[in-house]
Amino acid sequence: MAEQAPFDPTVLPPDNSCPFCSIAQTYPPFPPEQPPASDSPTLDPFQLAPASFLVLSTPILMAFLDIMPLSHGHLLLCPRSHKPKLSDVSREEAAELGVYLRILSKALSRTTGVYDWNVVQNNGAAAAQVVNHVHYHLIPRPEIRANGKLRESFTMFGRGQREDLDDDEAIELAAKLRANIAAVLAEESHKGKL
Repeated sequence: MAEQAPFDPTVLPPDNSCPFCSIAQTYPPFPPEQPPASDSPTLDPFQLAPASFLVLSTPILMAFLDIMPLSHGHLLLCPRSHKPKLSDVSREEAAELGVYLRILSKALSRTTGVYDWNVVQNNGAAAAQVVNHVHYHLIPRPEIRANGKLRESFTMFGRGQREDLDDDEAIELAAKLRANIAAVLAEESHKGKL
């Protein structure tokens, strides 16, 4: 009996069905401090179907708008390499994910004007992970009581009604997010280290 090769989470699924791996293969990294212009072929969201609205693309990770957002600005952050669960990521990936969760949170709040948000990360089907590639959700949570919608249901962790992302709005939103990510990074580079 032939010995089975050990599981390697960096290898793409055999049928290349992982949509996040497709995004990683299609879009090259760019410096977050100086993102390409919105009309750059590097950022063409329609290179894939459904469209991918990239806001961050480093050699190690990427962030993009969720195609079925729970709220305006819903982002996904994941490593570029295929890792099914958080326990599969390398130390370097874990460190960069942690750094950019904070930076994306600041940029997302500035972009949307919403200063409350969830960071959600699911591991495995029983934990509501739909795409088998580790990822974090950053979900802005506007105050529904301020809108006079006291009966509006609160949707959490991917449950509830979701609508497709509007392509025209997404292009504009992604551009604003990239600009705010660059602004946050520029501000932090001037603060110095402790």
